[in-house]
Amino acid sequence: MATALNGISPRSESHRQGVLFVFAAGVLWSTVGLGIRLIEDAVVWQILLYRSISLSLFLYVVIRSRTGQTPFAQIRRLGFPAVIAGLSLVAAYSGAIYAIQATSVANAMLLFATAPFLAAVLGWVVLRERVRPATWVAIVVAIGGIAIMVADKSEGSALNGSLAALGSALGFAVFTVALRWGKSGDMLPSVFLSGVFAIFITFAICQYLQLSVLLSPRDGGIAMAMGVFQVGTGLILYTIGSRGLPAAELVLLSLAEVLLGPVWVWVFLGETATFHTLLGGSVLLIAIVGNAVSGKRRRPPPVSG
Repeated sequence: MATALNGISPRSESHRQGVLFVFAAGVLWSTVGLGIRLIEDAVVWQILLYRSISLSLFLYVVIRSRTGQTPFAQIRRLGFPAVIAGLSLVAAYSGAIYAIQATSVANAMLLFATAPFLAAVLGWVVLRERVRPATWVAIVVAIGGIAIMVADKSEGSALNGSLAALGSALGFAVFTVALRWGKSGDMLPSVFLSGVFAIFITFAICQYLQLSVLLSPRDGGIAMAMGVFQVGTGLILYTIGSRGLPAAELVLLSLAEVLLGPVWVWVFLGETATFHTLLGGSVLLIAIVGNAVSGKRRRPPPVSG
């Protein structure tokens, strides 16, 4: 009523709120690189273990409060696609953390952004979904950008980090396709399940590799804070905000994650990107923006980073 009296329609107000929520989600997701850089000693499996514990507890409370049901009841309804989605996120998160530890944040974040293109190809192969000609063109351009980005990373940890980043993007793509396969409009139960899976998987890996599951207060605190604020709160904001926004705005707003991630580590830690990363990343961003604008009437399912 107040918005109507002020000359602002409820629809425009809802749109504005949606934009703010999705942008805020991208800002929170963009801090993943800074958070991992601030961790001193923990490796990927230890970080993911602690982050998954806090994420699972947080999402359990949120889902129970929103729906009055436990996440497990919702997962049973979703069935096998939820299991695939959950496992794919474990792979995606593992690859993402390793990539950020092994290569520059800018390189990793830009490669994560290939997930929508990989999802389009997987959807075409697995679900027989039609891929627009403009998307195929964008995929080819994106491949060119990726080739430029990895041209100066022919060996060592930087190459492994780039490959892990692409593997992470593939994990997010499988997650997206699994949600579409299960016709699920709510990704939170599957994300909760991914946290539960990750707790058991990473604990077992830590035991196998003889890694301590007791982290320093600093490392453990940062990892658990990332689970609640960086991943969990970001997902909730995206879920709420994305309901009324068209595809082009969702894709463009989600680029806040890609663009701000390198900014935080540059401002706070002085980390910079190579020329090849910046040039190839620019080509990749052009492909993403061009595909979003050309398909502005289509609304893809959400993908999180």
